[in-house]
Amino acid sequence: MDVVKPYCEVEVNQSEHPPTKAELVLRVSDKDGLICLVTDQIDNDVLASAPQLKAVSSISVGFNHIDVSEATKRGIYVTYTPGVLTDATADFTWALIMATARRVAEADRYVRDLKWKIAWAPMMFLGSEVYGRTLGIIGLGRIGSAVAERAKGFRMKLMYYDPVRAPTQKEKELGIEYTSLEKVLKQADFVTVHVPYLPETHHMIGRDQLRMMKPTAHLVNTARGPIVDEAALATALKEKWIAGAALDVFAKEPIESQNPLLHLENATVTPHIASATVESRFSMARIAAENLIAVLKGEKPTFLVNAEVMTVRPLSRARML
Repeated sequence: MDVVKPYCEVEVNQSEHPPTKAELVLRVSDKDGLICLVTDQIDNDVLASAPQLKAVSSISVGFNHIDVSEATKRGIYVTYTPGVLTDATADFTWALIMATARRVAEADRYVRDLKWKIAWAPMMFLGSEVYGRTLGIIGLGRIGSAVAERAKGFRMKLMYYDPVRAPTQKEKELGIEYTSLEKVLKQADFVTVHVPYLPETHHMIGRDQLRMMKPTAHLVNTARGPIVDEAALATALKEKWIAGAALDVFAKEPIESQNPLLHLENATVTPHIASATVESRFSMARIAAENLIAVLKGEKPTFLVNAEVMTVRPLSRARML
């Protein structure tokens, strides 16, 4: 707000709950700019209701909640906040790797439920070691690379799959091997997902892929929920195709009470908090505000999703400030 208020009259949704579609349509009808969250569905109906809208600035690294194609047709600039949450998300990925490997959430519940009756037993809560094992990374972008950097301290063998191979120099610096998705799944002790959610990555990890994994392997997802087929994963965990999984994202958020993953002890689940550090979230908000003000000043924002919009509505025509 400190960034935006010197330039704009601001209307704020004071609730932590996202506005309904009807509320969004009503609120943006006379607005020139919109700062939104990943929980706000900015579809064609919302965009059509806002004839003055020049920019949609999302406080997120993903933007699949925005109809970018329709926004571009209407000359609306779409911006996002990549990079700033890389370290927070990579750190949290490692928190989940350790949690699923050592059964941390399960053990915590065990203690809190007063089930801890024997002080120590040699077979109590046996988990998996992480040091020296093989880490498979699916998607070697900013976050995947940061996860690989952190793996060096665990002396892990690193391998990755990405539709676009990284430069050789980057592979050397990270000490990581490029290979097929099938090989990553078959050989890795820990598989962590860091691809964007696109039509081609929908259920990228499904029944067939889970069947390829070792029975001692763990799956971690801090990317987007629909990349993993949750029904197939629940079966894989229940029938012990794999040892465990840790998920921060889900196909439907908040997660539904009947989701079978909630009832599996070898599933660690968290409420989409990978970027939830004070530093990361405040930086995301600041960048989103700066992106918006840049457009309204007729300047190219630092993080623009749809560069082709400049041919539909040049920045000179978006300028208001």
